[in-house]
Amino acid sequence: MSSLRIAAAQSVSVPGDIAANVAAHCNFIAEASACNVDIVVFPELSLCGYELPLIGACALQPDDEVLAPIRELASGKAISVVVGAPILSTSNRIHIGAITFLPSGETSIYCKQHLHPGEERFASACASPCNTYQVGGEAIALAICADTAHEQHPQAAAAVGASLYLASVLVSDAGYVTDAGNLQRYAERYRMATLMANHGGPTGGYVSAGKSAFWSQEGKLVVAAPSAGQYLVIASKSSKGWAGDLRKIET
Repeated sequence: MSSLRIAAAQSVSVPGDIAANVAAHCNFIAEASACNVDIVVFPELSLCGYELPLIGACALQPDDEVLAPIRELASGKAISVVVGAPILSTSNRIHIGAITFLPSGETSIYCKQHLHPGEERFASACASPCNTYQVGGEAIALAICADTAHEQHPQAAAAVGASLYLASVLVSDAGYVTDAGNLQRYAERYRMATLMANHGGPTGGYVSAGKSAFWSQEGKLVVAAPSAGQYLVIASKSSKGWAGDLRKIET
């Protein structure tokens, strides 16, 4: 059995201020590296906040200069980083996306396949197939918020061999029981350890529940943040299975 340390970065985003959010992300990444984390995952649209009217002006690509500090930390600290950002496609459509920075310098983009009602006014759904990439001997598949409300999404991830299902979300108190319950069920049903990375504070007019969490492939809750606020929610895999750790992040 491979060893792995994975973390949800329960961060708070400054609306539309990419430079400020990059700096905050770098603080989380440095803290995660100090905790020997192999991969850290940020919430949906973490680099600009869930500010739908602003996403057209905040669209990013992995090689943009403003993201250089994150790329350099991923390489220098040998840590994989998944951030949330709007993505401008080659057809000039805006997608709600996730950019992964690997220690090798390689990057990849995942775009949200299922939109929440109202998001279609600002973004387009993406029809790209589910893919995986390797971190620490695990096959990782990404999801973004409303993707997890459609069971065909985790089912497709499992079908291509994913052993970890990592969801970047914005979930309020009203939706938390349902959304967390879905992720727990997918973990058990598809034998994929599952991570939820939620926002740590209000964004886009929503009050986030926080409570980022990790479930083992048996559907057991391993660790969760107690509330909103800034936390690293860490799960570690060893020959004995998964164990949890929680670190509060000071601003």
